[in-house]
Amino acid sequence: MSESGDRASWRAQLSPVGIVIGCVGCVIITASSVYTALKMGALPWPTIFTSIVALFLLRAFGHRSLNEANVTQIVMSAGSMVAGGLAFTIPGIWMLGLADEVSWAEMLFVALAGTLLGLVCTAAIRRRFVDESDLEYPIGTAAAETLMATKTGGVTGRRLFGSMGLAGLWCVARDALGLMPSLVAQLPIPGVSFAIYNSPQMLSVGFLVGGFAVAFWFLGALVGNFGIIVGGSSVGLWDVTTAQGIVSSLGMGLMMGSGAGVVLKDILPHAARLLRGRGTRDGEKGRRSRLEVGTLALMVAAAALLVCIGLGLGPVVAVVVVLLAFVTTIMSAQSVGQTGIDPMEIFGLIVLLAVAAFSDASQVQLFYVAGVVAVACGLAGDVMSDFKTGAIIGTSPRAMWVGQAIGALLGTVVSVAVLVTLFSAYGPGAFGSGQMFVSAQASVVATMVSGIPSVPGFVVGLLGGVALYWAGLPAMMFGLGVYLPFYMSLTAALGAGVRWVYERVCTARGVEDSEEKGVVLASGVLGGESIVGVVIALASVVAGLAG
Repeated sequence: MSESGDRASWRAQLSPVGIVIGCVGCVIITASSVYTALKMGALPWPTIFTSIVALFLLRAFGHRSLNEANVTQIVMSAGSMVAGGLAFTIPGIWMLGLADEVSWAEMLFVALAGTLLGLVCTAAIRRRFVDESDLEYPIGTAAAETLMATKTGGVTGRRLFGSMGLAGLWCVARDALGLMPSLVAQLPIPGVSFAIYNSPQMLSVGFLVGGFAVAFWFLGALVGNFGIIVGGSSVGLWDVTTAQGIVSSLGMGLMMGSGAGVVLKDILPHAARLLRGRGTRDGEKGRRSRLEVGTLALMVAAAALLVCIGLGLGPVVAVVVVLLAFVTTIMSAQSVGQTGIDPMEIFGLIVLLAVAAFSDASQVQLFYVAGVVAVACGLAGDVMSDFKTGAIIGTSPRAMWVGQAIGALLGTVVSVAVLVTLFSAYGPGAFGSGQMFVSAQASVVATMVSGIPSVPGFVVGLLGGVALYWAGLPAMMFGLGVYLPFYMSLTAALGAGVRWVYERVCTARGVEDSEEKGVVLASGVLGGESIVGVVIALASVVAGLAG
């Protein structure tokens, strides 16, 4: 949660002015995120947008520190992922006609338990996944490039903001004006969503990640879509619907196995070293470490009590949820670090299915489990990206973590309030396919409450994920490729292909700093769509309230 050198600087970076600006922005961004997640079935990362807004507002008060701006944007954006975790799960209860069985207090307990677990887990894994790993964290890297460009200006600033503007205009033409489709080059292949995703952001993710990781991602997409769905169904092994169930189960198993592999190979041995005394600190550092550990332990206990008593799930289920939340937040950190994608509802589904396998939890309680884990994983992805930004520009980890805690806790209240307001205004019939709020992810959760489509596929994926990670291969990327729609994987692969061509052209021409220039341009493209996505979301909220 902190480093020894932070004590002198972290309070300056977490300024009162920054906290106030961040909290006001948090209310707005969180509310718009709930609406966007329900209405569009998607949630654009607000990080780039909030970074620029925070820097602009702080400068109006005479504050010019990039680190202070980074912490302020963290407060501002933290609630959006809490909003996503709730919006991607809870409306499924209403779709199943169980609205009378859920209260606003229970939704608040779900959000609060997930927030506490997300904060604790990220404090525990920050060093391993940011300081000691080579994960890209494309969203965090893009945010850092944006903040640094505002300070350096010149050619770097023009490159970043120019590419940001072009991507933003492209997004406006696609989403606001409807001048172009979201998917192009579609092919009618049964069971496979073959197309190119008309998204500059997705292309830039592939460009920033690049290389072997994206190759493994795309390999997973080929195996799942053309190996199992097309190949298996064409030779009569199963029909297309059965094949899709096998693919989704295999993908979830691979991602779960990857997270388990991280725990078995990296986390448990590290914990064992700490217990044997090899990793302990002495003197003042030791006392501070024990205080922080005690605080984190209390947060875990509070989350477990909320799950056990507040949601009525019992002590055994509470322990399982806490343990699997730790595993799935690791999976989330790895996924966001490699791809910039955080399939939080999928991680919630994995734990939901695990709990359903051994307990007598009701359908509503299973949704609560998925909500707790989705919130924890959504917040973890956001926190780890922000830690990456801080590592690049030198922000205090302690200040960032405290900023996340402030924004996330405020976001729990705002998210629940907005969900309750929308439900009260439009009723349960407004949620679901073809309705005012399509709530696509929550619909998937509602479908999966009945169980894993293919248990053998899930088990094979689970074991394969552990084996791949143990062998040093990117199991999470392979699992994402199997699970995600093919058009997303294909577009990311095209982005990686653009990087391959770009690097070779630059090498042939002897261009200096080609890698840095490419990262700046790709970060601008990624940020442009993110910013416009948030602006369109805000406009949608205003239009929805006016209507």
